[in-house]
Amino acid sequence: MNKGEPLHALKRDLLYAHEGAIRARHLEAQTEQAWCLTLATNAVVAWTTEYYGLAVESMRRAGRRIDDEILAHISPAHSENINFFGAIEVDIEGELAQLGPTGYRPLRVRDTLF
Repeated sequence: MNKGEPLHALKRDLLYAHEGAIRARHLEAQTEQAWCLTLATNAVVAWTTEYYGLAVESMRRAGRRIDDEILAHISPAHSENINFFGAIEVDIEGELAQLGPTGYRPLRVRDTLF
């Protein structure tokens, strides 16, 4: 698969509310919508990349062998970890209380990985 395809699929998923179409009539509004999509896409990719790194580091510390050659084929551009539906209420104080000493949320560990 082309490395750009997951990124395009993520953008389509993020733009689903307008069925993947830029609906603004004026060029300035279209540009603004495109920039917002780019910002949201970059935020998802950065978040996923950061937590992939933490997960790999954690698994390696636990003694699992993870080759860098395999990691080169994993794309952080996916939307399986995003809730697109409904309202999301965030308890800021509760979320901050869950942060570990490094400032990250704890990883969800499953024995079925690798």
